[in-house]
Amino acid sequence: METLEIILKSIVIGLFVGFGVGAGAARMFHAPKVQGMGAFRTFGELNACQGDPVAHFSFGLGFLFNAWASVVGAGGLTQDVDHRIIPNWAAATLLFKNKNVEETLHDPRKMAWTGAVVGAVVVTVLNSTAAAIPASLQAVATQVLVPAANWLINPIMPIVFWTAAMDAGKRTGVWATILGGLSHLVMGNAVPGIVLGILIGKGVDDSGWNRITKTLVVAVVLLFLFSGFFRGFDAKLIESLNMAIPQWLIDLHALFGSEVG
Repeated sequence: METLEIILKSIVIGLFVGFGVGAGAARMFHAPKVQGMGAFRTFGELNACQGDPVAHFSFGLGFLFNAWASVVGAGGLTQDVDHRIIPNWAAATLLFKNKNVEETLHDPRKMAWTGAVVGAVVVTVLNSTAAAIPASLQAVATQVLVPAANWLINPIMPIVFWTAAMDAGKRTGVWATILGGLSHLVMGNAVPGIVLGILIGKGVDDSGWNRITKTLVVAVVLLFLFSGFFRGFDAKLIESLNMAIPQWLIDLHALFGSEVG
């Protein structure tokens, strides 16, 4: 009876989440004319697959193991489910029949309904299989799958995205390399920076230095400045140079609840 209850609730939750995620991801391709609802990294990762259904499916599959390990070990769904698995598998499902992204991946209505079905299946499978595993095996699965998933996220995924950026052209490769390196130093993972580099590089190649690309560059600079500050990267950089952290910088971090020193 408990298993049936988990399945029914998972189906309902998966339907609602998948519907919203699918529609939101598709709407981002129509910005700024309409408001998107997806995550910026989801938009970049969907673009990186370049409308290839196998690439979308493989990308989502890579994060399925990490999501399943988290459900088994911690009892909670990770952001990979709604940011990476559902939108990429919904896109793969539509693109297998029609590889025109304008009629599939960019269509909010189709992505919403396909995402709802994919979400119901994914959430139900994750929750039901995790609930059926004995506690002793849950510990073993966590010890094995989590390290493997971490290897996938870092360094495998950064290498894949960096290679794609280099193939996209010289300008895109340079931007992705610079921002990817900064992202690895500041955030611990190069993927966000590489994705941003791809967007900036391709944007400049396609449209030149217009208002949109300049605004994107300014937003990226602010993103790294704020992220570095609140992660204490500035203080760590000073310490790595064998210099004392200025008291005013320590006080500034304390003002925003970021303890350093």
